[in-house]
Formats: sequence, structure tokens, C-alpha cells
Amino acid sequence: MPKFSLCSDGAKWFQEKGQFRDGSCVPAAGNIIFFDRGDDGSIDHVGIVESVGKGKVNNVEGNSGDAVRRQSYSIGDNEIYGYGVY
Repeated sequence: MPKFSLCSDGAKWFQEKGQFRDGSCVPAAGNIIFFDRGDDGSIDHVGIVESVGKGKVNNVEGNSGDAVRRQSYSIGDNEIYGYGVY
């Protein structure tokens, strides 16, 4: 697992190892989820997939409204850039 502070560096690490899937895939618990908020091609947020079910991916995210929170998104949501898998 990489240590990173810049979200794009984390995604790049997974991509270089062949362990990155795009945002349209169905993730698994434990995958790292990367977001492109604003649809500008910039990876600017990250979380950990906690569970997947009923067409939703459920995550734990830090710095979400200045707190650690559980968030839920539809699988394939346009803000999801992709997933780091291992």
C-alpha cells in the first residue's frame, strides 16, 4: 500500500503496478476510491471502500466537511475517477 499525500500520486502508484480500475467497475471492500470532483481531470479526493451493495459503493472518507464520514455513491458515479486494488 502506498503512502501518499497527493491523491494523484496514489492513483499513479496503483496505475504503475497495474492495480487500477476505472470508475465504471464494481469495486470490492478495501479498494481505494479516487475522485475527480468538478469533472476537470484532476484527482482531488480519496477514500476507502467499506462495502458495495444495491448499486452503491459505501466509503469512509477523511476531510469530508472537516470530518471523517461515511459516504455513499452510485456505482459509476461521474465523480468516481477509479479504484486502487490489491
